[in-house]
Amino acid sequence: MEEPREESEPLLSRARGGSGRPAGSAGSRGVRVGPGAASRQDLCFDQAAVFIEDAIQYRSINHRMDARSMWLYRLYYSNTFQWTLSLTIFLILLLAFIETPSSLTSTADVRFRSAPWDPPCGLTESVEALCLLVFVADVSVKSYLVGWAQFRKNPWLLAYLAVLVVSLADWIVSLSLVCQEPLRIRRLFRPFFLMQNSSMMKKTLKCIRSSLPEMASVVLLLALHLCVFTMLGMLVFTGEKQDDGQDRERLTYFRNLPEALTSLLVLLTTANNPDVMTPAYSKNRAYAIFFIVFTLIGSLFLMNLLTAIIYNQFRGYLMKSFQTSLFRRRLGARAAYEVLSSMSTWGEAHPRGVGVDPQDFLQVLQRVQLHSHQKPVIMEKVRSYGGDLLSAEEFQKLFNEFDKRVIKERPPRPEYRSPFLRSTQFLFSHRYFDYLGNLIALGNLVSISVFLVFDADVLPGDRDDFVLGILNCVFILYYVLELLLKAFALGLRRYLSYSSNVFDGLLTVVLLNFLHKWDRRAHLQSLAGDPDTCCQVTVDLLFRDVLEEPTEEELLERLSCHPHLRLCR
Repeated sequence: MEEPREESEPLLSRARGGSGRPAGSAGSRGVRVGPGAASRQDLCFDQAAVFIEDAIQYRSINHRMDARSMWLYRLYYSNTFQWTLSLTIFLILLLAFIETPSSLTSTADVRFRSAPWDPPCGLTESVEALCLLVFVADVSVKSYLVGWAQFRKNPWLLAYLAVLVVSLADWIVSLSLVCQEPLRIRRLFRPFFLMQNSSMMKKTLKCIRSSLPEMASVVLLLALHLCVFTMLGMLVFTGEKQDDGQDRERLTYFRNLPEALTSLLVLLTTANNPDVMTPAYSKNRAYAIFFIVFTLIGSLFLMNLLTAIIYNQFRGYLMKSFQTSLFRRRLGARAAYEVLSSMSTWGEAHPRGVGVDPQDFLQVLQRVQLHSHQKPVIMEKVRSYGGDLLSAEEFQKLFNEFDKRVIKERPPRPEYRSPFLRSTQFLFSHRYFDYLGNLIALGNLVSISVFLVFDADVLPGDRDDFVLGILNCVFILYYVLELLLKAFALGLRRYLSYSSNVFDGLLTVVLLNFLHKWDRRAHLQSLAGDPDTCCQVTVDLLFRDVLEEPTEEELLERLSCHPHLRLCR
């Protein structure tokens, strides 16, 4: 019987065999000679670095992998270019506040509002032209990096190109008519630039699109419910002779089909329930049955059913989104593994097996753009494997470290030698001292409220605020004393490390009378000892137990279909 293939075996043309990680320690590696081997090694390192960055950021790996394209790819996703793109989107959306017609004035009062500023023709158009040129560069780079085949399959890129063509054509028309055109079509498409650049908005639109079929059935029931009760309301409430003013008021809500439909729609949302129901209820209390049945069926059943469907669809799409992100993480990591494992036999007469050399992985990590606190942790994990080759499973486990975030350690408390000072430090750093401060702040609030109630009928100029002023001075003195005692007990650096303490201190400095303080974290001790306790888990790891890990066959099949990747063999 044919033995099963190892998980760590490489992809594509190279012969598969050998264990994922040899039992013995690593021997000396063969020497790679020649500029061709060096450039080939450098290309593989760059490919692996790009794949690792794609895995960390949950990006697709279906892009060009030659040296020039990878340089352009990393430049495109650099912070500088992405901030430039975000600023461009902000500017083109900001134009709506100053373009004609604009209502941006110093005051909203129509009695004192001056005429809005009318920019000269060509000013806003010049800014818009610069923004459109940035978008043209953006879609050009994206199209080149993914390739023509992937570009034709991406509806967002196709729509991006179409919106740019329409916007540029409309911009040319505006200049040719000297800004006197009656309609500017390109203004309608400006929100698209924000949507296509936001992955969260894309996911939201996809979720809404997938939810429409199930929502449509409930919306149809709601429409039928409104129509039936609209007809009943018109028959019941307008069938009698209208005499007094109260009857005429009841008639205003059901005198014709549009008015009746609008009234019941308002009643369905419970936005103005009494106004619609009270005139009919005042005429005959039995009419309350109509509104009770309408509310029970519409508001309490159909509306809750619609809410449940929307929640269920969004929850299902959330889990699907996490599953897709996990697959992209695993696929990018596997692609990096395949590239690096293809280098393990270069220049070696007797290959040690299939896997990734830790030294190669360390060199790749030096090229990967990581947070300053993540790179040392990952590199230390890689060094812990010594010189043994990393199997595919071990390589994938290393990527779990990217889901952890390091919790910043707070500065230590000062250490006092005197027993009295240590006791005082313990007393004023205890959480009960915070509770006392909260109680004092509550008393301050109650005192101000009591004086405001007693002096409600007295004009501000005639009020005697002497007692209230004395109380405020007492409270402020306590706040200042509390600030100093906390700074003594925690130390100035540790005191300032809590944002709530900074907030309280600022309010104390400016002598505000009303303080609302609640620091739940002040009594928490810093985490130490266990190295895993200095990290918190991201949202992705919270759902990791319910997500399905992609199989080895799925990853290998997806990699074999990569349109641009040619592994270094």
